[in-house]
Amino acid sequence: MKTIQVQLGQRSYPIHIKSGLFKNFPDLLMETNHGQKWIIISQHGLMELFGFELMAKLKEQSFNIDYISVPMGEAAKSMKEFSNVMSQLTEFECDRSTTVLALGGGVVGDLAGFAASTFMRGIEYFQIPTTLLAMVDSSIGGKTGINIAQGKNMIGTFYQPKGVLIDPDFLNTLHRNEVIAGLGEVVKYGAIWDADFLQEISDWLDDIVSFPFEKAVKRSCKIKAEIISLDERESGLRRLLNFGHTIGHALESYLGYGRIRHGEAIAHGMQCSGWISERLNLLSKEDADYLNITINKLPLPKIKNIHGNNLMSFIKMDKKSEKGILNFVVLKGLGKAAISIDVSEKMLQQSLKVLH
Repeated sequence: MKTIQVQLGQRSYPIHIKSGLFKNFPDLLMETNHGQKWIIISQHGLMELFGFELMAKLKEQSFNIDYISVPMGEAAKSMKEFSNVMSQLTEFECDRSTTVLALGGGVVGDLAGFAASTFMRGIEYFQIPTTLLAMVDSSIGGKTGINIAQGKNMIGTFYQPKGVLIDPDFLNTLHRNEVIAGLGEVVKYGAIWDADFLQEISDWLDDIVSFPFEKAVKRSCKIKAEIISLDERESGLRRLLNFGHTIGHALESYLGYGRIRHGEAIAHGMQCSGWISERLNLLSKEDADYLNITINKLPLPKIKNIHGNNLMSFIKMDKKSEKGILNFVVLKGLGKAAISIDVSEKMLQQSLKVLH
């Protein structure tokens, strides 16, 4: 088993990664079981795949456990569903000793984490990601949140889990397109932090059927843990993880949640960001082309009829804007990301041409 530590003082926690780790979940959770109420927050389909079996295993070990089911898709990250979760936690007579298990993809993790961070001013939770996107990104770092009409994750908290349990075998139950969609975030880690990793990813994508997901997950988690350990609350370095996200989130909000997968939107956002980086004379044409070639190895959906004006209202609501100035993540070379405040509205709109 590979264990990566997120170093945050008293809030430090481990990320455990191993194929087949599911069977060891009760052992890993046992040391934090002191007779309290445990709640799995998940989706019905995932409960049938993994959740009910996990509940049975935990009950055999004398865990007092129930579950809460939330809807599929981004619709679950709403004020309505957040309220429903809080009501059910109360109905189960949960208290400040309760521990939540977030079993699912990024949507479940964000909602369950937000609920854990706010129920009785904060209870403990573990992340058990079941999608590639959640394994390499959203389950690590303590970002929680829900959506409102004006944008993604506009309401949320920084609230670290007690641990992250990753079994890459979960990916075998997903539709291939769902797994591949998460590769956008994997490419991001190479682009912003590790050029050698980016080259490996690019080579692996030449034979996507044989893509070594467990190896990619471990390296991605190690990079994110390094960054989070240095900057927990996104005051500087952690902002680099938003590479591709300004335009990516705007695409998601404009097209409608569910019309484009998050990893796909981020991949398109990275293409735009690469173009902007080259335009600012920060990234060489050779490196910009290499990034674009790598991203184009992903089977991304075609983006049609997107004009800059359509996205600007969403970009202006971006959480990375401060006092009207956008902190935009650019590349100063492959594996070398930086923040720029020199990206104009016109440049943002012009960058969208790379998507057509």
